[in-house]
Amino acid sequence: MLHQWATLGEFDFVNVVEAPDIATVAKVSVGLGARGSTKIETLPALEVEEFLRTLE
Repeated sequence: MLHQWATLGEFDFVNVVEAPDIATVAKVSVGLGARGSTKIETLPALEVEEFLRTLE
């Protein structure tokens, strides 16, 4: 986990994590979501430079 914030509104916490791939994030999300008390929204992110390279 890189960062964690407590927030007001729809979500109680925002966590920024780093993982080797989206499959790893999916595995963690499913494990946490299976508890039934957690609502998870995953937003994969790219560095701006990497994003721009994909548009070339």
